Amino acid sequence: MVSSAFTQSFAQNNSSPWISLFNGQDLSGWVAKFTGHRLGENYLNTFRVENGTLVVAYDNWSEFNGEFGHLFYEQSFSHYLLRVEYRFVGEQVANGPGWAYRNNGLMLHSQSPASMTLNQEFPASIEVQLLGGNGSDDRSTANVCSPGTHYEREGNLITQHCVNSSSNTFHGDQWVTLEVEVSGNNLIRHSVNGELVFEYAKPQLDENDPDAQNLIGQGQTIAISEGYISLQAESHPTEFRKIELLPLTP
Repeated sequence: MVSSAFTQSFAQNNSSPWISLFNGQDLSGWVAKFTGHRLGENYLNTFRVENGTLVVAYDNWSEFNGEFGHLFYEQSFSHYLLRVEYRFVGEQVANGPGWAYRNNGLMLHSQSPASMTLNQEFPASIEVQLLGGNGSDDRSTANVCSPGTHYEREGNLITQHCVNSSSNTFHGDQWVTLEVEVSGNNLIRHSVNGELVFEYAKPQLDENDPDAQNLIGQGQTIAISEGYISLQAESHPTEFRKIELLPLTP
């Protein structure tokens, strides 16, 4: 793996050790939340560990009916580097949305899983959208989507739901290395295979979004400076063989 320049810089100037969020054996430290299902129910055993890899699997599903899933790590974070190695495999489950083909995501600065309503589809968060190619068309990865949130880019408030990065397209079942630098409510940067592809700042709740309004009503500040990390299950099988985090000093 080729480490990005900002990863090398922070690693050299930070005394904290890397933390493996995934132990390679089981889902210890993680909890699932699926739309329409109670917290902790790993619906149809979708999230599991196989051969040392955390997988999002759909072999137990007959079809998809809007049961969007998220697997949350138990601890919240504010300043950190996150490194993930992932790939898309197999076929999308029947009735999965067209946009969800080879689509997954890392939800950052997310609301807690316990604060999600039973039928909520996505946590209010900043999503690092992971996309795989279809074999021919350009399709960037490490994009930004913003369920229940906004952010700023070059001083402008971005209200568009998804914005593409400048990454290459990754067709087939190849492994991709993603690194994300998160600095509280300040700068966030995405790197793919060592190349910086997106940067933005000031993540914040969208005051017009019902899920965000619910959080604001509970006392959440508009500016988001910390939160939970989760992996998505949006109808396409995905594998994660590394999920590690380096805490950073604010």
